Amino acid sequence: MSVDGAALAPSASPAAPPPKPWWNTLFQGLQKMGRSLQLPIAVLPAAGILNRLGQPDVFGADGLGWDGVAKVFAAGGGALLDSSLGLPLLFCIGVAIGMARKADGSTALAAVTGFLAYYAVLHAFPLGCAGGSTYTGAGIWSGVCVDPRGTAVTQAAYQNPGVFGGIVMGLLTAWLWRRFHRVKLVDWLGFFNGRRLVPIIMAFVGLTVGSLAVGVWQPIGDGLTAFSKWLVDAGSWGSGIFGVANRGLLVFGLHQFLNTFVWFQFGTYTEPDGTVVHGDVNRFLAGDPTAGQFTTGFFPIMMFALPAAALAIYHCARPHRRKAVGGLMLSVALTSFVTGVTEPIEYSFLFVAPLLYAVHAVLTGVSMFVSWQLGAKDGFSFSAGLIDYVINWGLATKPWLLIPIGLAFGVVYYTLFRVLITKLNLPTPGREPDDPDDPDDPENSEA
Repeated sequence: MSVDGAALAPSASPAAPPPKPWWNTLFQGLQKMGRSLQLPIAVLPAAGILNRLGQPDVFGADGLGWDGVAKVFAAGGGALLDSSLGLPLLFCIGVAIGMARKADGSTALAAVTGFLAYYAVLHAFPLGCAGGSTYTGAGIWSGVCVDPRGTAVTQAAYQNPGVFGGIVMGLLTAWLWRRFHRVKLVDWLGFFNGRRLVPIIMAFVGLTVGSLAVGVWQPIGDGLTAFSKWLVDAGSWGSGIFGVANRGLLVFGLHQFLNTFVWFQFGTYTEPDGTVVHGDVNRFLAGDPTAGQFTTGFFPIMMFALPAAALAIYHCARPHRRKAVGGLMLSVALTSFVTGVTEPIEYSFLFVAPLLYAVHAVLTGVSMFVSWQLGAKDGFSFSAGLIDYVINWGLATKPWLLIPIGLAFGVVYYTLFRVLITKLNLPTPGREPDDPDDPDDPENSEA
Protein backbone atom coordinates (compact mmCIF):
# COMPACT_ATOMS: atom_id res chain seq x y z
CA MET A 1 0.00 0.00 0.00
CA SER A 2 1.09 3.58 -0.61
CA VAL A 3 1.13 6.23 2.10
CA ASP A 4 -2.27 7.55 1.00
CA GLY A 5 -3.78 4.05 0.89
CA ALA A 6 -3.67 3.62 -2.88
CA ALA A 7 -2.28 0.40 -4.20
CA LEU A 8 1.20 0.65 -5.53
CA ALA A 9 1.42 0.17 -9.27
CA PRO A 10 3.57 -2.76 -10.23
CA SER A 11 7.01 -1.64 -11.23
CA ALA A 12 7.56 -1.69 -14.93
CA SER A 13 9.91 -4.39 -16.11
CA PRO A 14 13.11 -3.04 -17.58
CA ALA A 15 12.93 -2.56 -21.30
CA ALA A 16 14.75 -5.13 -23.35
CA PRO A 17 17.83 -3.75 -25.05
CA PRO A 18 17.23 -2.97 -28.72
CA PRO A 19 18.51 -5.64 -31.09
CA LYS A 20 21.83 -4.95 -32.68
CA PRO A 21 21.69 -3.93 -36.35
CA TRP A 22 22.43 -6.81 -38.70
CA TRP A 23 25.49 -5.07 -40.09
CA ASN A 24 26.94 -4.77 -36.59
CA THR A 25 26.48 -8.51 -36.01
CA LEU A 26 28.00 -9.25 -39.43
CA PHE A 27 30.97 -6.99 -38.75
CA GLN A 28 31.65 -8.65 -35.39
CA GLY A 29 31.43 -12.06 -37.05
CA LEU A 30 33.92 -11.04 -39.70
CA GLN A 31 36.29 -9.75 -37.04
CA LYS A 32 36.04 -13.05 -35.19
CA MET A 33 36.74 -14.93 -38.38
CA GLY A 34 39.72 -12.69 -39.07
CA ARG A 35 41.12 -13.64 -35.66
CA SER A 36 40.40 -17.30 -36.41
CA LEU A 37 42.50 -17.12 -39.57
CA GLN A 38 45.51 -16.17 -37.45
CA LEU A 39 45.56 -19.66 -35.89
CA PRO A 40 46.54 -21.58 -39.05
CA ILE A 41 48.77 -18.71 -40.17
CA ALA A 42 50.75 -19.18 -36.93
CA VAL A 43 51.82 -22.60 -38.26
CA LEU A 44 53.48 -21.13 -41.32
CA PRO A 45 56.84 -20.20 -39.72
CA ALA A 46 57.46 -23.90 -39.08
CA ALA A 47 56.43 -24.73 -42.63
CA GLY A 48 58.68 -22.01 -44.04
CA ILE A 49 61.72 -23.11 -42.03
CA LEU A 50 61.27 -26.77 -42.97
CA ASN A 51 60.82 -25.88 -46.63
CA ARG A 52 63.87 -23.61 -46.62
CA LEU A 53 66.12 -26.22 -45.01
CA GLY A 54 65.09 -28.64 -47.74
CA GLN A 55 66.29 -26.38 -50.55
CA PRO A 56 69.33 -27.48 -52.62
CA ASP A 57 71.50 -24.58 -51.39
CA VAL A 58 71.08 -25.53 -47.69
CA PHE A 59 71.12 -29.28 -47.01
CA GLY A 60 70.81 -30.29 -50.68
CA ALA A 61 73.31 -30.86 -53.46
CA ASP A 62 74.38 -27.20 -53.72
CA GLY A 63 74.84 -26.82 -49.96
CA LEU A 64 75.96 -29.48 -47.49
CA GLY A 65 75.24 -32.27 -49.95
CA TRP A 66 72.92 -34.17 -47.59
CA ASP A 67 70.28 -34.99 -50.16
CA GLY A 68 68.44 -37.44 -47.90
CA VAL A 69 68.16 -34.89 -45.12
CA ALA A 70 67.04 -32.21 -47.60
CA LYS A 71 64.28 -34.49 -48.87
CA VAL A 72 62.99 -35.00 -45.32
CA PHE A 73 62.77 -31.28 -44.63
CA ALA A 74 61.34 -30.48 -48.08
CA ALA A 75 58.69 -33.18 -47.70
CA GLY A 76 57.62 -31.91 -44.28
CA GLY A 77 57.48 -28.27 -45.32
CA GLY A 78 55.84 -29.11 -48.63
CA ALA A 79 53.08 -31.07 -46.91
CA LEU A 80 52.15 -28.07 -44.74
CA LEU A 81 52.26 -25.69 -47.71
CA ASP A 82 50.44 -28.00 -50.13
CA SER A 83 47.72 -25.82 -51.67
CA SER A 84 45.50 -28.84 -52.36
CA LEU A 85 45.52 -30.62 -48.98
CA GLY A 86 47.88 -29.24 -46.33
CA LEU A 87 46.99 -25.54 -46.25
CA PRO A 88 43.24 -25.98 -46.81
CA LEU A 89 43.09 -28.57 -44.01
CA LEU A 90 44.98 -26.26 -41.63
CA PHE A 91 42.62 -23.40 -42.39
CA CYS A 92 39.59 -25.68 -42.04
CA ILE A 93 40.63 -26.78 -38.55
CA GLY A 94 41.76 -23.30 -37.48
CA VAL A 95 38.53 -21.60 -38.57
CA ALA A 96 36.39 -24.33 -37.01
CA ILE A 97 38.12 -24.01 -33.64
CA GLY A 98 38.18 -20.22 -33.75
CA MET A 99 34.54 -19.75 -34.71
CA ALA A 100 32.93 -22.40 -32.47
CA ARG A 101 32.09 -21.32 -28.92
CA LYS A 102 33.99 -23.36 -26.31
CA ALA A 103 35.53 -25.56 -29.01
CA ASP A 104 37.32 -28.74 -27.99
CA GLY A 105 38.95 -31.72 -29.66
CA SER A 106 35.65 -32.89 -31.10
CA THR A 107 35.48 -29.68 -33.14
CA ALA A 108 38.81 -30.45 -34.81
CA LEU A 109 37.77 -34.08 -35.38
CA ALA A 110 34.54 -32.95 -37.03
CA ALA A 111 36.47 -30.50 -39.23
CA VAL A 112 38.93 -33.19 -40.38
CA THR A 113 36.10 -35.67 -41.03
CA GLY A 114 34.17 -33.23 -43.17
CA PHE A 115 37.24 -31.99 -45.03
CA LEU A 116 38.49 -35.47 -45.95
CA ALA A 117 35.07 -36.41 -47.33
CA TYR A 118 34.95 -33.14 -49.28
CA TYR A 119 38.51 -33.62 -50.56
CA ALA A 120 37.83 -37.20 -51.68
CA VAL A 121 34.77 -36.14 -53.67
CA LEU A 122 36.81 -33.50 -55.53
CA HIS A 123 39.39 -36.15 -56.44
CA ALA A 124 36.73 -38.56 -57.63
CA PHE A 125 36.11 -36.27 -60.62
CA PRO A 126 39.42 -35.47 -62.41
CA LEU A 127 39.31 -32.72 -65.00
CA GLY A 128 41.08 -34.88 -67.57
CA CYS A 129 44.59 -35.37 -68.86
CA ALA A 130 46.42 -33.23 -71.38
CA GLY A 131 48.52 -34.22 -74.37
CA GLY A 132 46.87 -37.57 -75.08
CA SER A 133 47.60 -38.92 -71.60
CA THR A 134 45.05 -41.21 -70.01
CA TYR A 135 43.75 -41.17 -66.46
CA THR A 136 44.41 -44.23 -64.34
CA GLY A 137 43.87 -45.21 -60.75
CA ALA A 138 41.23 -44.15 -58.26
CA GLY A 139 40.97 -42.59 -54.85
CA ILE A 140 42.82 -39.70 -53.31
CA TRP A 141 46.41 -40.76 -53.80
CA SER A 142 46.56 -42.80 -57.02
CA GLY A 143 44.83 -40.68 -59.68
CA VAL A 144 47.50 -39.95 -62.30
CA CYS A 145 47.86 -39.28 -66.02
CA VAL A 146 50.04 -41.64 -68.08
CA ASP A 147 51.37 -40.63 -71.49
CA PRO A 148 50.62 -42.82 -74.54
CA ARG A 149 54.01 -44.53 -74.32
CA GLY A 150 53.52 -45.34 -70.66
CA THR A 151 56.85 -43.71 -69.76
CA ALA A 152 55.76 -40.47 -68.08
CA VAL A 153 53.35 -40.01 -65.20
CA THR A 154 51.89 -36.72 -64.00
CA GLN A 155 49.33 -35.89 -61.36
CA ALA A 156 45.81 -35.52 -62.71
CA ALA A 157 44.14 -32.11 -62.36
CA TYR A 158 41.10 -31.59 -60.14
CA GLN A 159 38.84 -28.76 -59.08
CA ASN A 160 40.84 -27.01 -56.37
CA PRO A 161 39.02 -24.46 -54.21
CA GLY A 162 42.15 -24.56 -52.04
CA VAL A 163 42.21 -22.41 -48.93
CA PHE A 164 38.79 -21.00 -49.79
CA GLY A 165 37.30 -24.50 -49.60
CA GLY A 166 39.02 -25.13 -46.29
CA ILE A 167 37.58 -21.94 -44.83
CA VAL A 168 34.06 -22.86 -46.00
CA MET A 169 34.33 -26.31 -44.40
CA GLY A 170 35.66 -24.75 -41.19
CA LEU A 171 32.75 -22.32 -41.01
CA LEU A 172 30.22 -25.10 -41.56
CA THR A 173 31.91 -27.21 -38.90
CA ALA A 174 31.77 -24.38 -36.35
CA TRP A 175 28.10 -23.65 -37.07
CA LEU A 176 27.01 -27.28 -36.93
CA TRP A 177 29.08 -27.97 -33.83
CA ARG A 178 27.44 -25.07 -32.00
CA ARG A 179 24.03 -26.31 -33.17
CA PHE A 180 24.35 -30.05 -32.46
CA HIS A 181 27.10 -30.73 -29.90
CA ARG A 182 24.54 -31.00 -27.08
CA VAL A 183 21.79 -32.82 -28.98
CA LYS A 184 20.56 -36.05 -27.37
CA LEU A 185 19.18 -38.84 -29.56
CA VAL A 186 16.82 -41.64 -28.63
CA ASP A 187 18.15 -44.08 -26.05
CA TRP A 188 19.19 -46.81 -28.48
CA LEU A 189 21.32 -44.25 -30.34
CA GLY A 190 22.62 -42.64 -27.17
CA PHE A 191 26.24 -43.55 -27.97
CA PHE A 192 26.16 -40.96 -30.77
CA ASN A 193 24.88 -38.09 -28.63
CA GLY A 194 26.36 -34.61 -28.73
CA ARG A 195 30.00 -34.32 -29.68
CA ARG A 196 30.05 -37.76 -31.33
CA LEU A 197 27.19 -36.73 -33.57
CA VAL A 198 28.89 -33.73 -35.19
CA PRO A 199 31.66 -35.65 -37.05
CA ILE A 200 28.99 -37.96 -38.50
CA ILE A 201 27.01 -34.96 -39.71
CA MET A 202 30.17 -33.40 -41.16
CA ALA A 203 30.92 -36.52 -43.21
CA PHE A 204 27.67 -36.00 -45.11
CA VAL A 205 28.20 -32.24 -45.26
CA GLY A 206 31.65 -32.85 -46.78
CA LEU A 207 30.10 -35.05 -49.46
CA THR A 208 27.53 -32.36 -50.24
CA VAL A 209 30.00 -29.45 -50.38
CA GLY A 210 32.43 -31.50 -52.48
CA SER A 211 29.68 -32.37 -54.95
CA LEU A 212 28.64 -28.72 -55.20
CA ALA A 213 32.26 -27.61 -55.67
CA VAL A 214 32.70 -30.03 -58.58
CA GLY A 215 29.82 -28.35 -60.36
CA VAL A 216 30.09 -24.68 -59.43
CA TRP A 217 33.70 -23.96 -58.53
CA GLN A 218 34.96 -23.51 -62.10
CA PRO A 219 33.32 -20.08 -62.72
CA ILE A 220 34.20 -18.93 -59.19
CA GLY A 221 37.79 -20.00 -59.66
CA ASP A 222 37.90 -18.31 -63.05
CA GLY A 223 36.66 -15.08 -61.46
CA LEU A 224 39.30 -15.19 -58.73
CA THR A 225 41.93 -15.99 -61.34
CA ALA A 226 40.84 -13.01 -63.46
CA PHE A 227 41.05 -10.69 -60.44
CA SER A 228 44.46 -12.01 -59.44
CA LYS A 229 45.68 -11.65 -63.02
CA TRP A 230 44.51 -8.03 -63.05
CA LEU A 231 46.32 -7.35 -59.80
CA VAL A 232 49.49 -9.13 -60.95
CA ASP A 233 49.44 -7.43 -64.36
CA ALA A 234 49.23 -4.07 -62.58
CA GLY A 235 52.81 -4.71 -61.50
CA SER A 236 54.14 -2.17 -59.02
CA TRP A 237 50.77 -0.44 -58.87
CA GLY A 238 49.15 -3.74 -57.92
CA SER A 239 51.69 -4.10 -55.11
CA GLY A 240 50.96 -0.58 -53.91
CA ILE A 241 47.19 -1.07 -53.96
CA PHE A 242 47.56 -4.27 -51.94
CA GLY A 243 49.81 -2.54 -49.39
CA VAL A 244 47.35 0.28 -48.73
CA ALA A 245 44.39 -2.13 -48.56
CA ASN A 246 46.27 -4.46 -46.23
CA ARG A 247 46.99 -1.76 -43.65
CA GLY A 248 43.56 -0.18 -44.10
CA LEU A 249 41.73 -3.43 -43.35
CA LEU A 250 43.90 -3.99 -40.27
CA VAL A 251 41.93 -1.19 -38.58
CA PHE A 252 38.85 -3.42 -38.67
CA GLY A 253 40.66 -6.69 -38.06
CA LEU A 254 39.78 -7.87 -41.57
CA HIS A 255 43.19 -7.81 -43.25
CA GLN A 256 43.57 -11.59 -43.01
CA PHE A 257 40.74 -12.00 -45.52
CA LEU A 258 42.76 -10.17 -48.16
CA ASN A 259 46.05 -11.78 -47.11
CA THR A 260 44.72 -15.33 -47.18
CA PHE A 261 43.57 -15.26 -50.79
CA VAL A 262 46.43 -13.22 -52.22
CA TRP A 263 49.18 -15.08 -50.35
CA PHE A 264 47.80 -18.62 -50.55
CA GLN A 265 45.29 -18.77 -53.42
CA PHE A 266 46.21 -16.45 -56.28
CA GLY A 267 48.73 -17.30 -58.95
CA THR A 268 50.14 -20.66 -60.08
CA TYR A 269 53.65 -22.08 -60.25
CA THR A 270 54.65 -25.57 -61.33
CA GLU A 271 57.72 -26.97 -59.59
CA PRO A 272 60.26 -29.07 -61.53
CA ASP A 273 58.69 -32.28 -60.18
CA GLY A 274 55.27 -31.25 -61.51
CA THR A 275 53.81 -30.09 -58.19
CA VAL A 276 51.54 -27.08 -58.63
CA VAL A 277 51.46 -24.42 -55.90
CA HIS A 278 49.26 -21.36 -55.52
CA GLY A 279 49.62 -18.01 -53.78
CA ASP A 280 52.39 -15.45 -53.57
CA VAL A 281 53.89 -16.92 -50.38
CA ASN A 282 53.83 -20.55 -51.53
CA ARG A 283 55.19 -19.70 -54.95
CA PHE A 284 58.09 -17.78 -53.44
CA LEU A 285 58.98 -20.59 -51.03
CA ALA A 286 58.77 -23.08 -53.91
CA GLY A 287 61.38 -21.09 -55.84
CA ASP A 288 59.20 -19.13 -58.27
CA PRO A 289 61.45 -16.24 -59.43
CA THR A 290 58.40 -14.08 -60.24
CA ALA A 291 56.83 -14.33 -56.77
CA GLY A 292 57.02 -11.76 -53.98
CA GLN A 293 54.89 -9.04 -55.55
CA PHE A 294 52.64 -8.84 -52.49
CA THR A 295 55.26 -9.44 -49.78
CA THR A 296 58.50 -7.66 -50.74
CA GLY A 297 57.56 -4.11 -49.80
CA PHE A 298 56.62 -5.05 -46.25
CA PHE A 299 60.26 -5.63 -45.26
CA PRO A 300 61.32 -1.93 -45.37
CA ILE A 301 58.23 -0.98 -43.36
CA MET A 302 58.39 -3.63 -40.66
CA MET A 303 62.17 -3.73 -40.21
CA PHE A 304 62.99 -0.04 -40.52
CA ALA A 305 60.06 2.36 -40.90
CA LEU A 306 57.92 1.35 -37.92
CA PRO A 307 60.90 1.18 -35.53
CA ALA A 308 61.77 4.71 -36.72
CA ALA A 309 58.20 5.77 -35.98
CA ALA A 310 58.58 4.31 -32.48
CA LEU A 311 61.74 6.39 -32.03
CA ALA A 312 59.88 9.54 -33.09
CA ILE A 313 57.09 8.81 -30.60
CA TYR A 314 59.69 8.37 -27.86
CA HIS A 315 61.43 11.66 -28.70
CA CYS A 316 58.08 13.49 -28.73
CA ALA A 317 57.03 12.23 -25.30
CA ARG A 318 57.07 14.65 -22.35
CA PRO A 319 60.45 14.58 -20.59
CA HIS A 320 59.12 13.04 -17.35
CA ARG A 321 57.38 10.26 -19.32
CA ARG A 322 60.14 9.35 -21.74
CA LYS A 323 61.57 6.59 -19.58
CA ALA A 324 58.29 4.67 -19.48
CA VAL A 325 57.51 5.38 -23.13
CA GLY A 326 61.04 4.44 -24.13
CA GLY A 327 60.69 0.96 -22.63
CA LEU A 328 57.40 0.43 -24.42
CA MET A 329 58.62 1.72 -27.77
CA LEU A 330 61.85 -0.29 -27.61
CA SER A 331 59.85 -3.45 -27.02
CA VAL A 332 57.39 -2.94 -29.89
CA ALA A 333 60.15 -1.73 -32.24
CA LEU A 334 62.22 -4.87 -31.63
CA THR A 335 59.13 -7.02 -32.10
CA SER A 336 58.46 -5.41 -35.46
CA PHE A 337 62.11 -5.56 -36.57
CA VAL A 338 62.83 -9.16 -35.58
CA THR A 339 59.51 -10.94 -36.12
CA GLY A 340 57.48 -8.61 -38.35
CA VAL A 341 54.61 -8.46 -35.84
CA THR A 342 53.50 -4.86 -36.14
CA GLU A 343 50.14 -4.67 -34.36
CA PRO A 344 51.62 -3.60 -30.97
CA ILE A 345 53.26 -0.50 -32.42
CA GLU A 346 50.45 0.28 -34.87
CA TYR A 347 47.78 0.12 -32.18
CA SER A 348 49.87 2.43 -29.99
CA PHE A 349 48.97 5.34 -32.30
CA LEU A 350 46.02 4.07 -34.37
CA PHE A 351 43.25 5.23 -32.04
CA VAL A 352 44.91 8.25 -30.45
CA ALA A 353 46.33 9.67 -33.69
CA PRO A 354 44.50 8.14 -36.69
CA LEU A 355 46.13 10.67 -39.01
CA LEU A 356 49.47 8.95 -38.38
CA TYR A 357 47.95 5.63 -39.26
CA ALA A 358 46.54 7.01 -42.51
CA VAL A 359 50.02 8.25 -43.41
CA HIS A 360 51.43 4.84 -42.47
CA ALA A 361 48.92 3.00 -44.72
CA VAL A 362 49.74 5.19 -47.72
CA LEU A 363 53.50 4.89 -47.17
CA THR A 364 53.18 1.10 -46.92
CA GLY A 365 51.67 1.16 -50.40
CA VAL A 366 54.52 3.39 -51.58
CA SER A 367 57.06 0.94 -50.16
CA MET A 368 55.34 -1.96 -51.95
CA PHE A 369 55.41 0.05 -55.20
CA VAL A 370 59.03 1.19 -54.91
CA SER A 371 60.45 -2.18 -53.85
CA TRP A 372 58.83 -4.04 -56.73
CA GLN A 373 59.60 -1.27 -59.21
CA LEU A 374 63.31 -1.45 -58.35
CA GLY A 375 63.40 -5.21 -58.93
CA ALA A 376 63.64 -6.51 -55.37
CA LYS A 377 61.77 -9.78 -54.80
CA ASP A 378 61.49 -11.30 -51.36
CA GLY A 379 58.96 -13.28 -49.38
CA PHE A 380 58.21 -14.79 -46.00
CA SER A 381 56.44 -17.68 -44.36
CA PHE A 382 55.13 -15.62 -41.44
CA SER A 383 55.91 -11.91 -41.68
CA ALA A 384 58.47 -9.46 -43.03
CA GLY A 385 60.88 -9.41 -40.11
CA LEU A 386 64.59 -10.11 -39.71
CA ILE A 387 64.05 -13.84 -39.16
CA ASP A 388 62.35 -14.41 -42.51
CA TYR A 389 64.68 -11.93 -44.21
CA VAL A 390 67.77 -13.94 -43.20
CA ILE A 391 66.26 -17.39 -43.76
CA ASN A 392 65.00 -16.58 -47.25
CA TRP A 393 68.00 -14.59 -48.44
CA GLY A 394 69.01 -17.35 -50.87
CA LEU A 395 65.56 -17.45 -52.47
CA ALA A 396 65.22 -13.70 -52.88
CA THR A 397 66.19 -11.42 -55.77
CA LYS A 398 68.28 -8.38 -54.77
CA PRO A 399 67.46 -8.76 -51.06
CA TRP A 400 70.28 -6.33 -50.21
CA LEU A 401 68.30 -3.58 -51.95
CA LEU A 402 65.67 -3.70 -49.21
CA ILE A 403 68.18 -2.35 -46.68
CA PRO A 404 68.78 1.07 -48.34
CA ILE A 405 65.06 1.25 -49.20
CA GLY A 406 64.25 0.53 -45.57
CA LEU A 407 66.70 3.10 -44.26
CA ALA A 408 65.19 5.72 -46.58
CA PHE A 409 61.70 4.92 -45.35
CA GLY A 410 63.00 5.02 -41.78
CA VAL A 411 64.12 8.61 -42.30
CA VAL A 412 60.79 9.51 -43.92
CA TYR A 413 58.78 7.92 -41.11
CA TYR A 414 60.82 9.52 -38.34
CA THR A 415 60.63 12.97 -39.92
CA LEU A 416 56.92 12.84 -40.77
CA PHE A 417 55.87 11.38 -37.44
CA ARG A 418 57.90 13.86 -35.41
CA VAL A 419 56.70 16.87 -37.41
CA LEU A 420 53.05 15.81 -37.34
CA ILE A 421 53.10 14.93 -33.65
CA THR A 422 54.66 18.22 -32.56
CA LYS A 423 52.96 20.58 -35.02
CA LEU A 424 49.47 19.12 -34.54
CA ASN A 425 50.00 18.25 -30.87
CA LEU A 426 48.87 14.65 -31.42
CA PRO A 427 48.33 12.69 -28.17
CA THR A 428 50.73 9.82 -28.87
CA PRO A 429 52.05 7.78 -25.91
CA GLY A 430 53.75 10.09 -23.44
CA ARG A 431 51.87 13.18 -24.62
CA GLU A 432 48.55 12.53 -22.90
CA PRO A 433 46.86 15.41 -21.02
CA ASP A 434 48.43 16.20 -17.65
CA ASP A 435 47.17 14.18 -14.69
CA PRO A 436 47.02 16.35 -11.53
CA ASP A 437 47.60 13.22 -9.44
CA ASP A 438 50.71 12.11 -11.31
CA PRO A 439 53.59 12.36 -8.80
CA ASP A 440 56.16 12.11 -11.61
CA ASP A 441 54.89 15.30 -13.27
CA PRO A 442 57.26 18.14 -12.27
CA GLU A 443 54.37 20.58 -12.47
CA ASN A 444 52.69 18.75 -9.57
CA SER A 445 55.72 18.89 -7.27
CA GLU A 446 55.79 21.34 -4.43
CA ALA A 447 57.64 24.58 -4.96
